[in-house]
Amino acid sequence: MVAAALLASGCADSPKDRVITGYVTSWGTTLPDPSLVTHLNYAFGHVADSFDSLTIDNEPRLAEIAALRDVKPSLKVLLSVGGWESGNFSEMAASDSLRSAFCASCKAAVDRFGLDGIDIDWEYPTSDLGGISCSPDDKDNFALLMRDLRSVLGEDALLSFAASSETKYIDYAAAVGYADFVNVMTYDMGRAPKFNAALHNSRLHDGQTVEKSVREHLAAGVPKSKLVVGIPFYGRGDRIFFPESVDYKDLKVDGRYYEVLWDEDAMVPYVANKITGDIVFSYDNERSIFAKCLYIKKNHLRGAMIWDCGADDSDFTLSTVLWTYLKEK
Repeated sequence: MVAAALLASGCADSPKDRVITGYVTSWGTTLPDPSLVTHLNYAFGHVADSFDSLTIDNEPRLAEIAALRDVKPSLKVLLSVGGWESGNFSEMAASDSLRSAFCASCKAAVDRFGLDGIDIDWEYPTSDLGGISCSPDDKDNFALLMRDLRSVLGEDALLSFAASSETKYIDYAAAVGYADFVNVMTYDMGRAPKFNAALHNSRLHDGQTVEKSVREHLAAGVPKSKLVVGIPFYGRGDRIFFPESVDYKDLKVDGRYYEVLWDEDAMVPYVANKITGDIVFSYDNERSIFAKCLYIKKNHLRGAMIWDCGADDSDFTLSTVLWTYLKEK
């Protein structure tokens, strides 16, 4: 749990208090460098079709991720439940008995794999955008789910949730008190010709940004000491000249037709067509992540969240920038 002194201060000003949470996928084949993260969230577990229990994708890989604590004993490993198009939350959370049974199943998984806690990634309460069921009561029931998970897991376990860059899906005043961290998904906020994860608005990008999302979450009641800023290790293309999504490790820019440029206001790189100047791809690199580290520190936020660790290159280039400027400097 968050230290009382940190909660009282409402911010994280010390490098030792900052967190770097990396999501690791069940379908990935590489391992993250545990020396470059403080927490790992294993994606994903799911609400079972019976609504009363938990299923886990690729259990041997979860065990492999949990075993990284043999290398770094201070590392915390959580099971993330949900993800895009992962449903059954609405039905489960609406029933006292189903909710209780699901929470007990989460506790059993924590005990079985020796985990440090649970992360809930319900995308999103009250919304069917992911092709899942929903209800107007989801906001209230999400808070009840967090309450019951905290009760069943105990005060010493970690409990977090992933949240949209917008605040409209969750009643933060009701839910945030039960959580240690709120992992805000400050990415997928635009697609070329807009930017995936702009830090600020600019001439080229007028829309949701990291800065705007943070401001909205603070206003909604998320303390700085719990607010974790999401950083994508991938980019978004226009689907015409660039694929919908490209991991950092796989990004190749053909200099005959395209050029990599930098938006000094949005503080992100992008790829433009050399002839037309059209933006065809936006992403994060070392420079933009450095800028986001400075923003996190300047605003006394809790830390950064990575989606996902497997998108980094074999030298852990982006992970190293995050660790260096949030935990060492």
